[in-house]
Amino acid sequence: MAHLEAKPAEGGRGAAGKTGARTGGRILADALKTQGVTHVFQVAGESFLGLLDGLYENRSQIRTITCRFEGAAVNMAEAHGKLTGRPGVAIVTRGPGACHGSIGIHIAQQDSTPLVLIVGQIPRGDTDRDAFQEVDYRNFFGGMAKWVTQIEDAARIPELIHHAFQVAVSGRPGPVVVAIPEDMQTDMADVVDGRRHTVPRILPDPAAMTELKRMLGRARRPLVILGQGAHWTAEGRSDLAAWLVENGLPAAVGFRRQGLLDNTLPNFVGDLGNGGDPALFAKAKEADLVIAIGSRMGEPVTQGYSLFAAPKLDVPLVHVMPDGGEVGRVYQADLPIQSDLNAFAAAARATVTLEPRWRDWAAELRANRMKWSGEVPAYEGRLNLAAAMKELAGMLPDDAIVTTDAGNFSAWGVRFINYGAGQRLIGPCCGAMGYSVPAAIAAKVMFPERTVIGMVGDGGFLMNGQEIATAFHHGVNPLIMVFNNQMYGTIRMHQERDYPGRVSGTALTNPDFAKFIEAYGGHGEVVQDTAEFGPAVRRALGSGKPALVELRMNPDQITTRTTITAMRKAAGYQAKPAKGEKPKAKPAATARGRAGKATKAKKR
Repeated sequence: MAHLEAKPAEGGRGAAGKTGARTGGRILADALKTQGVTHVFQVAGESFLGLLDGLYENRSQIRTITCRFEGAAVNMAEAHGKLTGRPGVAIVTRGPGACHGSIGIHIAQQDSTPLVLIVGQIPRGDTDRDAFQEVDYRNFFGGMAKWVTQIEDAARIPELIHHAFQVAVSGRPGPVVVAIPEDMQTDMADVVDGRRHTVPRILPDPAAMTELKRMLGRARRPLVILGQGAHWTAEGRSDLAAWLVENGLPAAVGFRRQGLLDNTLPNFVGDLGNGGDPALFAKAKEADLVIAIGSRMGEPVTQGYSLFAAPKLDVPLVHVMPDGGEVGRVYQADLPIQSDLNAFAAAARATVTLEPRWRDWAAELRANRMKWSGEVPAYEGRLNLAAAMKELAGMLPDDAIVTTDAGNFSAWGVRFINYGAGQRLIGPCCGAMGYSVPAAIAAKVMFPERTVIGMVGDGGFLMNGQEIATAFHHGVNPLIMVFNNQMYGTIRMHQERDYPGRVSGTALTNPDFAKFIEAYGGHGEVVQDTAEFGPAVRRALGSGKPALVELRMNPDQITTRTTITAMRKAAGYQAKPAKGEKPKAKPAATARGRAGKATKAKKR
């Protein structure tokens, strides 16, 4: 994901000398300003009143976004990090607030997003007394965050905040947690604000670039796999695209990384993620050289570590990562390259150019992508979501931002929308539900002039849908699309695969989502037919209000590729006969595909 330009706060390197005694809360707010923070997302708590007061003094440069739930606040900060490449900042209170916010830390860790979470803490003198809402944050967050610290001395705030931001952006970006005792925030100290953090730029080894060119020269079926969205700059993405085009290299993106590369380029061949094109998966197995740039080669990208043999691929692997610890974590690279991704793209563009001998291979992969995304199947039901997504693609401005949630519904947009160079798609690569609505609100807060659409399932919407109130409170108007199939669709799909017809724990009862947003004073629409989609979206976008379009899907259409009915049929499932109806014999194969003996129906 390329960085979007949000105006940084002024302050740069901070004061040249001491500024006089200030409270810890004021020093902390000033330190955030020095680090270039423009927005903080928070749910207020008495444990950080001193920081809130410091933010009041900096209100002209740091906008404080008041949220309704800590999990959503940290999701908003994570979206900020994805969109800008700079650490998003969230503030939560101790105990329950920190626990609620932990999901955002997990997202940032798995998605490699820079984030700083500030957690209000109990007074220092009450530590280890099991005081009110006390949590040991080092133990609680230690397995997820890159670094966890607690600031005991107000005079060390500039030092520790600088380091927190430095850690968040260095190597593989990720989350940092900083606990701030409430009494420390009222201490007085006279201290220099310090310097702004910098992103270390690790250059690729020239010898490695020479070896990459040699390996490409021997390839006939190369495949580039792209990942790590927040690390890329606009210049880096441009260099990357130019290098791919000049060398005719086919490039796939990792799970929910579709906004990383212009999908309209002839080099874009699709996404290696859940719900992706089976034809692409098959072709990936035929590659004779894999070049992973920023991709961790994790579970979704490798289809559960089955797409490529682990730990050593059957074909040469070039693995480019900014963090050497990530190279070879699962897959052992033939050519490991530790480098800033943008620096690598620039070096590749300048030095690794050759006449491609894989034009037919690349053209075949591209043709598969165009077929997968271009054809609109004749899905059953009143609302054809493929046609709807194709229509939406034509309505999106060149700089639109689309956020997505976790769930099967997300595959509709990924499959049928080809995002352009200036458009962005962000979502939780770790599969966390409840992300899209807060992310869409954060995107609109940061870029109010841009069209922002949040796509979410009915299950995910009611996890953080209350944040619509935050949009109203701060005067922004994203459009939320709720894909309503009255179930936890992904789990239902797995359930039908393993236990066909035995529905348990996955059905949902929903409100009227259009009336939900109307209760806030927003614009609501309900779409049940394909022909209703375009007019409803145009009315929603033209309303000038926070808007919601509920898409009432055919519940049987569980993915873009299959239905529940088809899954049950493939598993040999037959519904129980109605009362008085003679039952039929069971099939020879069970739901799991194991052979079994046919049994005669018993008489009742």
